[in-house]
Amino acid sequence: MNRTARADDTRIERRLQAERLVGPHALREAQALRFAVFSGELKAKLKGAEQGLDMDDFDAHCRHIGVRDLNTGRLVATTRLLDHQAARGLGRFYSEEEFSLHGLSGLQGPVLEIGRTCVDAAYRNGGTIAVLWAELAEVLNEGRYSYLMGCASISMQDGGIQAQAVMQRLRDRYLCNEHLRAEPKKPLPSLDIPSNVIAEVPPLLKAYMRLGAKVCGEPCWDEEFQVADVFILLKRDNLCPRYARHFKAAV
Repeated sequence: MNRTARADDTRIERRLQAERLVGPHALREAQALRFAVFSGELKAKLKGAEQGLDMDDFDAHCRHIGVRDLNTGRLVATTRLLDHQAARGLGRFYSEEEFSLHGLSGLQGPVLEIGRTCVDAAYRNGGTIAVLWAELAEVLNEGRYSYLMGCASISMQDGGIQAQAVMQRLRDRYLCNEHLRAEPKKPLPSLDIPSNVIAEVPPLLKAYMRLGAKVCGEPCWDEEFQVADVFILLKRDNLCPRYARHFKAAV
């Protein structure tokens, strides 16, 4: 599936294409991009850092998708997907390392977990996310998944001010425990901030909210990544109509 966007600074039309990342070489490309973003920007402590990669035991059990710039051949965005069957074989979803997910077993229909999503800083815009989302939609439709869940991160490099301020906004509009309640295993450190402090919601978290996702509880402090992880759940039936065309009904 192709999507294009124009880069105003170079006047060169970017030709972006989504793809399934299959095989060892493609996986290493995804791990290298993840390392560049998570280690370079967040200063995360990553397994595989000595090789310039972000890797863990979940990678081999996940499907990986990405977005490639056809002009340069570079992988510029990636995410990984773990479905309920693979998670059953592993004994857990990745999110369960950070949260106790009350109600998970009661969800009606198959579940797909999204994680390790990252976009090259030079491509961090709506166009790139739209290409990635369209490929995600294909995977959701092929597997007839009823729910998409996972974590979205907020930087803690400022000591937690942004995370607390963002959560103040999310609680009012997006907090919902109707289907699942996510209890963080390591809650954020207590921090008293004024109610009028404003913080920008990170682009990926904002994108999930626009799709119709809900926040299922308070965030978890991931010290290795130096972020606050917010657990999100998207029921496919509740997709925002504006974006539902990307997630057309499976046939």
